[in-house]
Amino acid sequence: MSDSRPRHHPGRPSGGPVRHSRLKWLVFAILCALPLSGSVSLWLQGLSLIPLAAYGLVSVVTFFLYWSDKRKARAEQWRTPENVLHALELAGGWPGALLAQQVFRHKTRKVSFQLVFWIIVLLHQVFWIDRLFLGAQLFALF
Repeated sequence: MSDSRPRHHPGRPSGGPVRHSRLKWLVFAILCALPLSGSVSLWLQGLSLIPLAAYGLVSVVTFFLYWSDKRKARAEQWRTPENVLHALELAGGWPGALLAQQVFRHKTRKVSFQLVFWIIVLLHQVFWIDRLFLGAQLFALF
């Protein structure tokens, strides 16, 4: 039997404090280290400001889209399609998405969503490892 009631609990706060916040901040900092250093390096070399700006701007947009989607989920309104969230994550908004997931406790339990999200994060890490340490040889194959 299917229950169509909202899955949130009215007596429980929507976000509340982030659990294990010190550990999560550490993981966040580690994950952001390569993209940030690579983006800053490109900017300081005079090559491009686009990656640095994209990570910042797209992360802010993604964070607020998660917030909006969480509100719409609670109000049982039209939701943001998951492929839109993933497209923004891929475009550089994954840091904002990761923060929003923790702050709003949104999209953290759906395994299929999390799998795609972490593959996107991994792709960004591999891209910057290739760019910074391997002379951009890995992605030159494509």
